[in-house]
Amino acid sequence: MFDRFFRHFSNDIGIDLGTANTLVYLRGRGIVIDEPSVVALNAKTDRVVAVGNEAKDMMGRTPAHIKIVRPLVDGVISDYEVTEEMLSYLINKANDMVKKFLRPRVVIGIPVGITNVEMRAVYDAAKSAGAREVYIVEEPTAAAIGVHLPIHEPVGSMIVDIGGGTTDIAVIALGGVVRSKSLKVAGDVMNTNIITYIRDEFKMLIGEKTAEHIKMTIGSAVPGEHTEEMTVKGRDLITGLPREAVITDTDIREAMYGPLSQIVEAIKEVLETTPPEVLSDIMYKGITVSGGGALIRNLPELLKMQLKVPINIADDPLTCVARGTGVILEDIERYKDVVIQNTDDISFR
Repeated sequence: MFDRFFRHFSNDIGIDLGTANTLVYLRGRGIVIDEPSVVALNAKTDRVVAVGNEAKDMMGRTPAHIKIVRPLVDGVISDYEVTEEMLSYLINKANDMVKKFLRPRVVIGIPVGITNVEMRAVYDAAKSAGAREVYIVEEPTAAAIGVHLPIHEPVGSMIVDIGGGTTDIAVIALGGVVRSKSLKVAGDVMNTNIITYIRDEFKMLIGEKTAEHIKMTIGSAVPGEHTEEMTVKGRDLITGLPREAVITDTDIREAMYGPLSQIVEAIKEVLETTPPEVLSDIMYKGITVSGGGALIRNLPELLKMQLKVPINIADDPLTCVARGTGVILEDIERYKDVVIQNTDDISFR
């Protein structure tokens, strides 16, 4: 009864707090914000200059006193104050879309296996940013809910969420995580490897945004039917002058080989420790892949070849976690076993 009362006077907000992007789900409206997890700070005054898209557009183009900060590293808070500022900005922006009297109720997705201290930091940052109630859910569980996997049934489901900072792998059955692993190897490491490869092989320096663009344009997990190539602009490391180079999909595949191999090995480790009955369910139903990494071309082919299990790429993989937080918001009671509601639930063992 009280829950229905509060719904009329406060917003329910779901947040996928990602290393690369943060998505915000507003109950009744769907995903209303999808912005990079980037903040621009004025070093002289310590004040926030820009958040999200506006801050990302400034990357590599700022004067000396403006610094670009990514407050989340490997899926966890590295700068508490800046994260609080970013959450406050996002919550206020969502609240302004549908004005209500009371402070909002917030569900936040976090990587699997983070420490209690890191979890507490997320909780406190959301509270300080203006949330009335904070519920925390592990990202692979939220992603599984977002793609409508039967997590409450006595059937095993496996999800691999490849984000910017972490790859979260989880086997879920009967509303709980049976086996899980979080790997600090994902999209950002692939970008770094591409930058390093082009520096070493082409003696040319490129930026992070360019590396991301190359990865999504011609990057692939296994060779395709045709060779892909693109012209890349950067700085010649020998002359210091601007230069162009033609990069092929073979180059990028070689650059991404290490991170992709580590992800495959981590999935194998989880499968090796999964109970046989649950494993048979996964062999029948397959593994669902979500997150930005799911968009890498020919990734299903690589995973099928290495794991011998069917691979399903989630619909709209970038939004799975945010959609999952939205489903939880619609029926908190049903999902109370998969969320942490308050700091008393976060023990400091």
